[in-house]
Amino acid sequence: MRELLGFAAVGVLAYAADLGLFVWLRGPVGLDPLTAKSLSFVAGCSVAYAGNALGTYRHTAVRGPRQYLVFFAVNIAGALVQLLCIAVSHHGLGYTSPRADTVSGTGVGMALATVLRFWGTRSLVFRDEGRVGSWTG
Repeated sequence: MRELLGFAAVGVLAYAADLGLFVWLRGPVGLDPLTAKSLSFVAGCSVAYAGNALGTYRHTAVRGPRQYLVFFAVNIAGALVQLLCIAVSHHGLGYTSPRADTVSGTGVGMALATVLRFWGTRSLVFRDEGRVGSWTG
């Protein structure tokens, strides 16, 4: 339970960093949405990695560039899950309102992506010997 709560707390901080930077880059800086989102996504991933490495999973093996790259890949997979949920809802089911896109992307998509990110972070990035893939301990 402590691991799940730590992961969630770090996720909230990373989300705030992502959102804050995106709003600033889109607004005062004036970047286009894709560039702004790409930069804010990388910043959010970095905050999440640092928070998990120094907090939630501080008891695991030594960190390095490979571990960050795997963490980044897990987060990209989570982002793709969110995009897939929007695509299915918007294009497949015909729910095209901004509210429907929000529900499918940041509601359903975020919930599914969070499960994937937790599993991937725990199993692929910050794994302990004897605990890889285990939902206990």
